[in-house]
Amino acid sequence: MEENKVKRQEKPASERQVFFLSGPTHLTAVDWNNFNHRRSVAASLVQGVYILEHDRQQNRQDSQALAPPWWDSFDFRLIRPLVDDVDNSIFGAIYELKPFTSKCNYSAQNAPDYVIAFRGTINKSDTMSRDLKLDIRCVRNRLHESSRYQLAMQAVHSIIDVAGTSRVWLAGHSLGSAISLLVGKNVTKMGYSVEAYLFNPPFSASIQIIKEGKLKDGIRITTSLVKAGLAAAKGHHRSLRPDGPFTLLSKWVPYLFVNPADPICSGYIGYFEHRKKMEEIQAGKIERIATLNSLLKSDSEPLHLILSANLTINLSKSPDFKRAHGIH
Repeated sequence: MEENKVKRQEKPASERQVFFLSGPTHLTAVDWNNFNHRRSVAASLVQGVYILEHDRQQNRQDSQALAPPWWDSFDFRLIRPLVDDVDNSIFGAIYELKPFTSKCNYSAQNAPDYVIAFRGTINKSDTMSRDLKLDIRCVRNRLHESSRYQLAMQAVHSIIDVAGTSRVWLAGHSLGSAISLLVGKNVTKMGYSVEAYLFNPPFSASIQIIKEGKLKDGIRITTSLVKAGLAAAKGHHRSLRPDGPFTLLSKWVPYLFVNPADPICSGYIGYFEHRKKMEEIQAGKIERIATLNSLLKSDSEPLHLILSANLTINLSKSPDFKRAHGIH
């Protein structure tokens, strides 16, 4: 066992794990009113979770740990990591912004007090089995049944109880963004409000395998009409009351960051194009009722079902899937 620890510790870290080589070192002063600054900080805090787990796996501690600069550089402190109860891996972290620091513009209303961040899948022996099982749960819309999601919800509620929600962020990448999205949707339905930064969130819909554009549009419109008819027949339209979960969710506008070269998240582009098109042809109400019909199926609600988002599409060239899906 001791020999294994030594071997792990001597394994060189990749350049992507070192903040001063691959992090946004240009952000020597954070302007919280600047969307690009907020995006970069959120991504760095997610990357910090990845490196926390890599540090754990490589037994890098104290001065050898590579994770701290990913949050220290922006004047955050790590309150505690979130540990999976199945494989003991670090899958998330709770950060607190330090008060009265010189690097941050605290006159801005957009600065968070707390950020709860979640990593995605790590293809290493320590984590691969557990992470891939959760990836499958995402595809099957069963992520809400996992203990990792339950731990995430507990963490968010613990912070909400202390700080309220006006200055709490959620952030995640890939599987971590799926957890953030699911947590954000559910706390929103409970009447809370959190800001969310979701990088390459998985889109759980089989229609993405269809390449022909007009056929895909036709299927989307037909599906909306059928679902709206079912919702009307069941009387689901009554759930559109002002204090209902659907109305509350309509006020939540997370930030989504997707890459068209990444098949895992690119479905959001067509998803929101369809919603926009339905509004243009005066069928927005039909689409909202159709979405309501799906949202009320709480046991199998598709993860990607959200009503609004600030969607950022990465149009830079991606040489391969790994680059397109990575949090760079």
